[in-house]
Amino acid sequence: MIELDDIDRALLRILREQPRTPIAEVARLASVARGTATARLARMEEAGVITGYGPDVDARAIGFGVLAFVTLEIAQGHGPSVVDHLAAIPEVLEVHAVTGPGDLLCRIVARSNEHLDEVLQDVLSLPGARRSETHLALGTRFHRTPADLAIR
Repeated sequence: MIELDDIDRALLRILREQPRTPIAEVARLASVARGTATARLARMEEAGVITGYGPDVDARAIGFGVLAFVTLEIAQGHGPSVVDHLAAIPEVLEVHAVTGPGDLLCRIVARSNEHLDEVLQDVLSLPGARRSETHLALGTRFHRTPADLAIR
């Protein structure tokens, strides 16, 4: 873990708002030398703060307008095989181990409610998956990423 200072946050803010900006322009906008910007970004990459520069993609824009959060109960000792099975399903975007009545919390997207039903049947087809509880998202009020947190 590294502590971010104002320069680091400025660099992250610029890249968050204008991800395709050349490094010379990023440095100018942050009021630092190009070498400083390059070194700071390299340091944040090496520390794992910056994990990538890929494009953010809106699932709705590519036809996946249904968002669901699924709590999954799994049988004792089946955790790794269930997680491997979930990882093979493209519509399962995230899987988190959680406390409470379920064991895993999954973020799943689908093209329609019918498609979601097919995905859920696939999720539950593994012997270690016991029960699921699904919550459909009616809308996203706001979406924050760790990058937004870092630049505050």
